[in-house]
Amino acid sequence: MKFKTRLRIAFASIVFLPLILTALAFLAISVYLVQDDQPHFFGQVNYAEMVDSVQSVGEQVQMLYQKLADTAVSEPQKFEDTAYLQSLNKSLNRKNSYILVRKNDSIYYAGNMEAAELIFDKLPEYGYEYGDAAAMYFNDLQKYVKQVDFRFTDGSEGSVFIVTRISGIISKRLLIDMFIAICLILLFTSLMLTQWIHKGVFTPINELNVAMQKVKEGNFDYRLSTEASGEIGDLYRNYEDMRLRLKETTEEQLQQEKQNKELISNISHDLKTPITAIKGYMEGIMDGVADTPEKMDKYIKTVYNKANDMDRLINELTIYSGIDNNRIPYHFHRINVAEYFGDCVEEVGLELDSRNIKLNYSNLVDPATLIIADPEQLKRVINNIISNSVKYIDKEQGIIDIRILDEVDSIRVEIEDNGKGIAAKDLPKIFERFYRTDASRNSTKGGSGIGLSIVKKIIEDHGGYIWATSKEDEGTCMHFVLRKYKEQKGNEKV
Repeated sequence: MKFKTRLRIAFASIVFLPLILTALAFLAISVYLVQDDQPHFFGQVNYAEMVDSVQSVGEQVQMLYQKLADTAVSEPQKFEDTAYLQSLNKSLNRKNSYILVRKNDSIYYAGNMEAAELIFDKLPEYGYEYGDAAAMYFNDLQKYVKQVDFRFTDGSEGSVFIVTRISGIISKRLLIDMFIAICLILLFTSLMLTQWIHKGVFTPINELNVAMQKVKEGNFDYRLSTEASGEIGDLYRNYEDMRLRLKETTEEQLQQEKQNKELISNISHDLKTPITAIKGYMEGIMDGVADTPEKMDKYIKTVYNKANDMDRLINELTIYSGIDNNRIPYHFHRINVAEYFGDCVEEVGLELDSRNIKLNYSNLVDPATLIIADPEQLKRVINNIISNSVKYIDKEQGIIDIRILDEVDSIRVEIEDNGKGIAAKDLPKIFERFYRTDASRNSTKGGSGIGLSIVKKIIEDHGGYIWATSKEDEGTCMHFVLRKYKEQKGNEKV
């Protein structure tokens, strides 16, 4: 069901249901006011009596008054008959009136003793002259009183009073006026409530619709200007959360696209350099420039090294794709630290010798120490760090130190070089993707700018952490920590 349909149904309910309930309640209150103290059944109520006007009730009381006046003249002894007085009083109950008989200065009979005691002291004396007025009205008690004087058989002064409660009389005009007033009040209330619902629901929803349209158009800076509470407030807050997340996601995508373009640019530039070198040396071989075995060996080694550089760049690109998709393939094994790092040092040592770089290695952990790691990915970490060090060694005699230290529950690997170092402002950023301390694309150092970010990702996926320390013109040291493998009781492994 549409919200507008619900609103129409609510509007109809607000108008008609209160009218019905008001009519029933008003009828019940009217019956109570008319019949007051007398027990009755609803079906016994005479509706014509309930809506009698003041004039109609006054006419009926006047008829009884005339009857009492005649009786006072012809048969005053009847006023001493309690049964007769009760019958008169019974006929007056439905007119909101009662009989009060006074003998001298005391109440001889009262159809409503409690009410009679309240008004008795205010009643006029025997033989009171009303003048032009036919009766007396007590404004504070809202009582309408008519008096008939007579004498008891013993000669005592007596007065019969017809006391009518004006507040209990309901006129037809009053009913009509009240009904019209209630209708106007309910209609006004309904219009106000509808306006309130429109302002509190439809206006915010329309504003939210405009905001969603802006999001659809790609405008993530449009903010809802209206503060709201309740369900509408929840919608506003949810929209703001969605808008901020979409904006953040879009900015991340734009940043990623920018980084991808930068990566392609870096890779293209860095691939072009070894390809150009390979082409140049191969042309030299084909043209016969390498006319001696020594030159030929030098040309072939150069081509081989450049091909390795290309392979490294392509591998970095593959790993970068795996980082973005969180799909770096891992094959974890128990690895003996001493044996594994000994083999790595032996392998990289040959290449470093060819570059006139001295490699120092020290292992301070127990020979039986084990770790859980992926041998291939851990080797990529070591090779990336060493390759990065080699690029920035600016001394005639390059030195790289590899140290394996015992940290009780873990091992710490330190790879230190004597290169040109990293500035303090650049040090916190070196593990960010595409960050290069030398931003020049024509830099002879090359590099895609993702090598150290790959290193950090791999170390963290192994449950470790990595950081760097450096001093300019002195060198840089990379530190990373890996947990030891321990076998505990109950075959629990850590």
